[in-house]
Order: sequence, then C-alpha cells, then structure tokens
Amino acid sequence: MRLLLALLVMLLAATGTSSAQQQQPQQKPPTKPAAAPAKAAPKSPFTPPAFKITVATEAAFPPLNYLDRKGIPAGFEMELAQEVCQRMKAECEFAAFKWDDLIPGLLDKKFDVVMSSMEVTGERRKRMALTRRYYLSPGAFIARKGAPFDGPPSLLRNKRIGIQKDSTHADWADKSFRRSAQLKRYNTLAEALQALAKDEVDAVFGDKVQLWLWSQKPEGKCCELVGQDIKDNQTLGIGIAAGMRREDMKLRDAFNKALGEMVSDGTYKKINEKYFPFPLN
Repeated sequence: MRLLLALLVMLLAATGTSSAQQQQPQQKPPTKPAAAPAKAAPKSPFTPPAFKITVATEAAFPPLNYLDRKGIPAGFEMELAQEVCQRMKAECEFAAFKWDDLIPGLLDKKFDVVMSSMEVTGERRKRMALTRRYYLSPGAFIARKGAPFDGPPSLLRNKRIGIQKDSTHADWADKSFRRSAQLKRYNTLAEALQALAKDEVDAVFGDKVQLWLWSQKPEGKCCELVGQDIKDNQTLGIGIAAGMRREDMKLRDAFNKALGEMVSDGTYKKINEKYFPFPLN
C-alpha cells in the first residue's frame, strides 16, 4: 500500500512540472531597430546643364586669349565664350592648343569649338562651320603723338607709310595710296612699328587691336592711334568668328542666338569695355 502511494505522489509531481513548463511564455529573440528612412538629396537651385562642350584657343594673344596664373585660358574671347555657354545652358571647359593644331583637333573631335581670333576666310568656310562674327578689329593708322594726321586718310598723302608686306593691310594700302604716298614694306608689323618709333616712317597702317596694344608698351609710348577706322570687307575681311564642325549646326545656331542676345542687351559692350577703349563689333 505504501508503495502504491509513493508511486502516485511521484506521478502527480511529474505532471505538475510539465504543466508549469508549458505555461511559461516563450522568449522572442531581440528585434533589430528599424533603419531610419534615407533622406532625399537636397534639390539644386541651379538648372543642370543641357550639354557639355570644350572650347579651344591658342592662349597666346593677350588680352584676347591667354593663360591666367592657374594655367587656364582667359581673356576677352574666353569671357565671351563663358557668357555664351551660360545662355546656351551648356557646361563649358577651356583648353589651349598650338595654332596649327586647332582646326585639325576640331575636325578630329578633340574639342567642339575654336575661339582664337580666327579670321573668316573662304578656305575655312570649306573645312568647318563658322558662327556669326563676334569681333572685328578694323584697319587703323598709328603715328607719333602730336602728328597732324588725326583725320581722314587723305592727310597722309605724300607721307611715308609703313606696312607689313604680303598682308591684307598692304593690299588695302596699295589700293588706296599706291600713287599718293610712299609705301615702305616690312617683313613684320613689329618691324614697321620699330621704324615708326625711330621716325623712319610717318605712320603705320595695320590691325587696330595690334597697333593699340603696341602703343600701351614702353616702346610704343611715342605713338598713338590717329584718324578714322578703316573697314573694307573685300580687302580687310569681315572679322573673327568661332569655328565648329559642319555637322554641329544646332550648336552653331544656339551660339549665334546667344551672341545676338548679348549684343542686344548690352552684355557684349560691358565685356568689350573691360579690355578695350574702342568697340569691336
């Protein structure tokens, strides 16, 4: 009897333990904290560029084009280009190349635009697309300060006029002064200007920008621009334009539109006056 009671007690104890274990709540594994939602990038207040182009120049004709202290192309032409790019909503980079590499590099697609005081000629029109003129440096005379030539070119009749031989300016002088003045020809414009400084000629005829730049140097302080500007499309050309590939006509049209707007709203004039005391358009 005692043995039976002992077995019954042991059976009841085992049943209670099993129930207690079943009633204990199961512990869940700790959950990882939820990741914070990613923040959206702030929206730029600037309109993204529509396209990207590279503008090439020789960077050897200050103040029209040159390298600044950081080695980046700068100057009158590059400032015009930067304004054009902003109006076209284009991102523009600037690069410097040797003069003889500019047109071949453009055609080989090393860059997209050439702005390097490149005169419009029939031969260049055959090789690439040219924009509208963006500056024109007329023909001009320079003489010693105080000389009585500050008027029409006819005042230089019977005078000694220095010119660079085999140039468009020599062609104009031949046409206008062959029989009325003594034309003295020099290999370079610099040689003609040296002759003027030595009083070996009475005046020099040439590109107005180049004559004015020389007059700003110590060796040119003797002299100043005189008389009227000479503009002759047939002899002296129609001016300076930017060059592009012929297949990039949409780029040329956008470039021309931006230039026209700059002239109309006075932006071109403001840039011009930063570099030259006379208009170039």
